[in-house]
Formats: sequence, C-alpha cells, structure tokens
Amino acid sequence: MFEAAEHDGQTAQRAGIPHSAGGDALTAQQLADAAQDIYMPVSAEGGRLLYNLVRATRPSRVVEFGTSYGISTLHLAAAVRDNGVGHVITTEMSRSKAAAARRTFATTGLDDVITLLEGDALRTLAELDTRIGFLFLDGWKDLCLPVLRLLEPHLAPGTLVVADDVELPGLAPYLDHVRDTANGYHSVTFPVDDGLEISCRL
Repeated sequence: MFEAAEHDGQTAQRAGIPHSAGGDALTAQQLADAAQDIYMPVSAEGGRLLYNLVRATRPSRVVEFGTSYGISTLHLAAAVRDNGVGHVITTEMSRSKAAAARRTFATTGLDDVITLLEGDALRTLAELDTRIGFLFLDGWKDLCLPVLRLLEPHLAPGTLVVADDVELPGLAPYLDHVRDTANGYHSVTFPVDDGLEISCRL
C-alpha cells in the first residue's frame, strides 16, 4: 500500500482535492467520495512511532479519526494485539475506503481488535460512551479540532493525543489549541515526514 500511496499527490492534483474539508465548494462527504482513490497513509516511520506509543502506554481504548485504507489502523491494532489488551475504534466516511479497510483488517487477522465506524466522525464518535486511552487524529485537518473537542470529555489526564501532518495549514487551529497549556495539554512536535504533534492531556 505504501507503494501505491506514492502516487497520492498526482491523484489528488488531478482530482483537485484539498487537504481540508472547509470552504463552500465541497462538503466533507463529497471530499471523501472524491478522495476514494487516494491512500493518505501515515508514513512508515510515523506508523512505527504510533506502534511504540501504544505499546508503551497500553491503552484499553484507542480511537482514530480517519482510517482511509487502514494503514495507520494496522499499526495501532498491532500494538493493541501485542499488548494483549485494548481495542481500536476507527472512523471512515468513504464507503469504498471503509470496505477496503475491512478487507485488509480481515486479511491481516487484526479485525477482532478493530471496530470501524462508517460515516461522519462528528456523528459516529458522538455516540461513544467510554474512556479513551489514546487518540490519533488523521482525518480532514480542519475537522481535527472539532473532533478533539467532541472527545475531550472522554480524555483522562495522561492520555496521549497525536495528530498527523503539522505542516498542513488546515491543522493550524488545532495546533493553536493543543499548544496552549491553558487548554489542558502539553504538546511537542515530532519531526517525522510532515510532522506528528504529540499532546499529553493534563
């Protein structure tokens, strides 16, 4: 999948797809449908970092915003499986991507530790009624802050929140939020590819 993802930039440029869901041109659902052929994976190094963070923190519940084809989800689920405890709840708006991700989860044998919620994450995640031990945000960048705010009541002190692609302008409001300790986070940027923001809930 990483080899196929190398063509993401060209595919997105041909389709005219931005890195965020904002603006008046397209809704988040329309963008998700337009991006159904784009992998948008976490980098290999970023995936290894996610795996290590989950192994170290041993969360009982991992939540991911933005499955795409499930590459990052596999890293999270592998860590949960190797920990011997926990479960991954992930989200995807594109029906075709969700179907492809489910096939991948089944093929890898990790499907029993993954629940994929299909649809608008602001709706599907609103139904969660459980403590979150680790949160990974890698969906549309301008939706990362609304998703975080939605889930903040479920974050205990010490919970790690990780967001991908800190260099993308759409993530700026989110970064402003987690980099301000008044909002209850201590945050650091990890320099891998487009950058991962690792924030600890205070």
